[in-house]
Amino acid sequence: MYRATKRVMNFVCSFVGLIVLSPVFLIISLLIKASSKGPVFFLHERIGLNGKKFKLIKFRTMVDNAEELINNFTPEQMKEWKENYKLKHDPRTTKIGEFLRRTSLDELPQLINIIKGDMSIVGPRPIIEDELKWYGDNKDKLLSVKPGLTGWWAVNGRSNVSYPERCDLELYYVDHISFCLDIKIIFRTLGAIIKKDGAR
Repeated sequence: MYRATKRVMNFVCSFVGLIVLSPVFLIISLLIKASSKGPVFFLHERIGLNGKKFKLIKFRTMVDNAEELINNFTPEQMKEWKENYKLKHDPRTTKIGEFLRRTSLDELPQLINIIKGDMSIVGPRPIIEDELKWYGDNKDKLLSVKPGLTGWWAVNGRSNVSYPERCDLELYYVDHISFCLDIKIIFRTLGAIIKKDGAR
C-alpha cells in the first residue's frame, strides 16, 4: 500500500512540478548554453531499485570533457575524489554550474527520472556502482527501495559528512521508511535548500 500510494504521489507531484517549473528549466537551459560549450543535460549511470541501472538526469554543471579531466587531478584532489566521489572545489565546474550546485537547481531534471519510475521524491540518493562497496553486506538493503531526489542523508549534512556516515544515514531511512519520515524529509529539504546546507 505504501509503495503504490507513493508511486502515484511521485508521478503526480513530479508532473505538476515540471509544468510549474518549465520557465525555470528554460532560463537555466539558456544560461548553460550561453556560458559554455556542450549539452544542457548531463546523463550519468546510477544504480536503482534491485540493482537496475538507469541514466540520472541533471543540468550540466561542468565543462563538456569533465570525465577526461579527472586524470589531471592533483594527488590531493584524487584522494578526495576517491573518498567522496566529488570535490569541494572542483576545477571542472562552470560559473553557472557553481550557482546551480549551491542552490541544488542542477537536480531539478530528476523529476523526469521520477516520472519514468527510476526514482522517488524521497529515498537514498542514487549512487554509482563503485559506491556499493561502502555498504558491504547492506547493499541489498539499500537497493530494496528506489533512490530519491532527496533523502535522510541529504538533510543531515550531505557533503559535510564522511562517506561511512552517509551510509549509516541512508540505511537509517530504509530501516524507518514511512510517510511520516518522507514528509519530514521534504520539509527539511526546503530548509536545507534555503540555507544551502552541504550543497556543492
